[in-house]
Amino acid sequence: MVQAATAADLAKSQAFASRQQTYAPVYQYPIYKGRVAVMDGRTLWYPQHAQRVRLVDIDTCELPQLDPKWVNRERQKGPSPVPCGALAKAWLKRTVGNKPVECSVVTYGNDGIPEARCTARGRDLAAEMLRVGWARVASPYPASSQYLAYQNHAMAARYGMWATYVLDMNEWRRKSVDKSLDRRPIADFNLLAERESEISPPFIDARKKPKRTDR
Repeated sequence: MVQAATAADLAKSQAFASRQQTYAPVYQYPIYKGRVAVMDGRTLWYPQHAQRVRLVDIDTCELPQLDPKWVNRERQKGPSPVPCGALAKAWLKRTVGNKPVECSVVTYGNDGIPEARCTARGRDLAAEMLRVGWARVASPYPASSQYLAYQNHAMAARYGMWATYVLDMNEWRRKSVDKSLDRRPIADFNLLAERESEISPPFIDARKKPKRTDR
């Protein structure tokens, strides 16, 4: 009799566990829709949701990051800054315009900001940034093989940042002390002179390191 009750209880517990597994909620990443403000070359702001969203699989220069290329050092006392961060933001803003943007979140960054595949007027915003050369793929293996194709084309054509020296974004974030918009071009020039890696055209003439003049 005791054995029969135990078997019945076991059957009930297994049935309950099965129902729990069947009806367990499946988490879905959110989808944001609406007009946005462009914060930088890869970050959007949804005011109606008070939410920042990053374009997934790409990276761009930060707003204070400059191109520190110094062409004529005899006539010019400092390098003419080409603000790769500001240009990336401008291109993204131009692509978005005043149209609504739909962002499907696919993951979250280490800082908790959602990273999403975003489209405006049917155009993939990350792909557009790669196409004009103001973004690079964030890893060697992006989810879309088309991203690499766009980047390779921009590199070959020397579009955007591929036409000049730009310090690798991760290295810039790691080494830059002054991250404000008031930083001087010479700060990025000195970082570039000691760089470990940079974003530059894949040609021999682009691999020559500039010489420091402040020593």
